[in-house]
Amino acid sequence: MAEIMADLAINDQATFMYPNSNLEAGTRYVLKTHHVNSADYIESFKYYVVKEKMNGIVEDAQEILLKKDPKAEKYVKDKMSKTGNTENLPLLSR
Repeated sequence: MAEIMADLAINDQATFMYPNSNLEAGTRYVLKTHHVNSADYIESFKYYVVKEKMNGIVEDAQEILLKKDPKAEKYVKDKMSKTGNTENLPLLSR
């Protein structure tokens, strides 16, 4: 689940860099590469939220993202030290 969320976060950021890209197509591609259909992903997401396990999954996803892009770690730390809070950080950095 954490790997899927990390890939979805990358897909989400790609839409900011390439505004004419299709977020839905990217999401379908991510799910397909992980051999998961959308209904299963939604049900898993609901399950982990209800069981209060989503915070751990999101933290794992953040670690995966930082391994894929080491420069992101510096960006996250700089934002946290400048603001002192997590309101202005990217979603998976909170």
